Amino acid sequence: MKQSEVKELSVAELQEELGKSQKAYSDLKMAHAVSPLENPIQLRTVRRDVARLATELTKREQQ
Repeated sequence: MKQSEVKELSVAELQEELGKSQKAYSDLKMAHAVSPLENPIQLRTVRRDVARLATELTKREQQ
């Protein structure tokens, strides 16, 4: 998810996407621990999506 897409979401949508992304990251980490992922770069991509969403939420809460 790009930063421009994140900025267009409402706060409720941000929270929903953040929850989904955190769950996806957790699932990927568990799958990777059991047996190596075919594409381990997915971990980095999802982790960065989580960070983007969390950062935007924090930024909006401070305003």
